[in-house]
Amino acid sequence: MRLALVALATLALAAPALAQPALKPVLAPLGFLVGDWKSDAGKVADTGGTSAGTSHITVESDGWSLLRRDRTDLTGADGKPAGGFSQVMLIYTEAGGLRADYSDGEGHVIHYQQAKVRPGRSVTFMSPSDEGQPAYRLEYELKAPDTLAVTFGMLPQGTSTLHTIATGVLHRVK
Repeated sequence: MRLALVALATLALAAPALAQPALKPVLAPLGFLVGDWKSDAGKVADTGGTSAGTSHITVESDGWSLLRRDRTDLTGADGKPAGGFSQVMLIYTEAGGLRADYSDGEGHVIHYQQAKVRPGRSVTFMSPSDEGQPAYRLEYELKAPDTLAVTFGMLPQGTSTLHTIATGVLHRVK
């Protein structure tokens, strides 16, 4: 009995250490992103196929950043597996602005240098348009407490029309 009480007390004391730290006030408007998510079959515009996967968004660096880790599996328009890839994105503040850096298992890197936030509702990340390169836009919008819509697109050089690359819906599982 005594051993059980010691074990219970140890767990109770350790629980706060295992909890995620609170987001710092500057990132608190993005708290709606935190959690474990699973996607419905999303649309991949360029191939006519679909994508599905998981996303884990955690509070890191004592509340000063968010880290998104994803796994995406692709299915071709013919219904056959078409590969997949892993991705990470670090969301942080710098020089008074919200930034994010993305990298994936196919060697793509995107530096989002601007963000438009509707606290607790949505965030849109935008990359600059470097010479000869498109600009990218990634949007998360909370549709319901546990439902998140995602849109990823690019603005080809010299245009202001967004070319949607992929859309999807994530459902919070934890």
